[in-house]
Order: sequence, then structure tokens, then C-alpha cells
Amino acid sequence: MQAVEANSGRAVYWGTGRRKSSVARVRLVPGSGQLTVNNKPGELYFQFNANYISVTKAPLETLGLENEYDILVNAHGGGLTGQSDSIRLGVARALCKLDPDNRPPLKKEGYLTRDPRAKERKKYGLHKARKAPQFSKR
Repeated sequence: MQAVEANSGRAVYWGTGRRKSSVARVRLVPGSGQLTVNNKPGELYFQFNANYISVTKAPLETLGLENEYDILVNAHGGGLTGQSDSIRLGVARALCKLDPDNRPPLKKEGYLTRDPRAKERKKYGLHKARKAPQFSKR
């Protein structure tokens, strides 16, 4: 499933990733391997943290395509960890649309698995989801 961008005529591949409360809409565009998150360079957005940057580019590195596609991301919600993991899932899904043969190596690395863990809601009578007030016998 390939979309063609109206103004440039280039093939664009979309993927949506989610993690915790973060949502990332990812576009893969043929280019030089640049990461852009919310119209900022990826290094600046992720505060030059090499771990976050490597996590987002991991699916491309698995397939050896790190310098062939630009990653354009619109991310919102959550923090940097959730956003970087949601971008990784979005990139992996977009790579599957690019070529169905990319699916087995990405699946083997676990990049196509959505992490379902999210924050548990707070219950009434408790301080947090499970933290109870101190017990007093009398």
C-alpha cells in the first residue's frame, strides 16, 4: 500500500505506532536517513540521547536501509521513552508496507509487537492505583 505525495511525486509509506500514552504517525520517504520529529531534527527532539535515536532507527538498521529513507514523524502524548518506542513500531509497520518480505526479520527482532503495558487507573480510597493509606489498628 503505497501513497504518492502530491507536491513531490515520491512514494510515501505510512505507519502508526503506539506505546503507553504516546502515538506516532510515521512517514517513510526516500532520502538520506534523516529523522524529523514534529518538524525538529531527531537529535534535537530526543535531546541528543543516543539510546532514543538508535531505538527509533533500529528497524531500518535491521534491514540495512538506514541511509535510504527519511523518517518524518508526528508524535504526541507521553514522554520521550514512549514516543521513541512508538516511532519504532510505526517505522516497522511502514517497512512492512514497503515490502512484505521485510516482515519476517522485523517480527523476529520483535519490532512489530505492540507493547500493551499502560498506566493503571487510580482507584478511589487509594493514593495511587494500588498504594493504600497506612493501616491503623486503632
